[in-house]
Amino acid sequence: MGNDTHTDSTRREGHDGTGPGPITPDGCAVELWARLPVGDAPDVIEAAVPAGATILELGCGIGRMTHPLTDRGFTVTAVDESAEMLARVREDVRTVRSPIERLVLGERFDVVLLASFLVHAGDETVRQGLLETCRRHVAADGCVLMQREGEDWHLNVPRESRLGADGVARIVSSTRVGDGVNSVHAEYEFPDARWTHTFRSRPLTTAAFEQALTDAGLTVESYLTEDRTWVRARPTR
Repeated sequence: MGNDTHTDSTRREGHDGTGPGPITPDGCAVELWARLPVGDAPDVIEAAVPAGATILELGCGIGRMTHPLTDRGFTVTAVDESAEMLARVREDVRTVRSPIERLVLGERFDVVLLASFLVHAGDETVRQGLLETCRRHVAADGCVLMQREGEDWHLNVPRESRLGADGVARIVSSTRVGDGVNSVHAEYEFPDARWTHTFRSRPLTTAAFEQALTDAGLTVESYLTEDRTWVRARPTR
């Protein structure tokens, strides 16, 4: 049950990935994302929005959050630019293939979800497009939920964390490559496979983050988690 509005698979500048299986335009490995645990994200989202809400999930990947949210009674429209990612999303979910920053559905949703630190896009034009897509698709009385990087995300490197019972994720480096932009290199290891991911990220202070939302017609309503990485915003115009 899907719409395909994009057929360009060109790699995004500054993004790359290695390892088994398809690699998406932003350097993500489909097979890796199929292994990554979803964590507490569905719980955070469920607690922050009305029961049964309609959700536009921007950058859904293989459906790590899509499926738990659907199973909890939300109606999810899942958007991604990668056909290989969307192929992993269940057939009972509506999918749309498109770059987020160019998405125009002509619809509004109770909730627009922009997770995976996408708001930290290195290209400011892309970030502006992401936020405008959020504002364009959120209902007047709806909300936008975003996931942002922690305050020390680019400073606390290298670091590593466990992925389930047998995987390890490492943020190896975060290196300045331009005006306010870092190139981040990550590695993921399992007993049977290894992946790398290199991408560009623009660190944002709380003030800069909130100003970017203001410029797009959104206002931060509350920070939903103690580490202030999950945020709920409302439309202002």
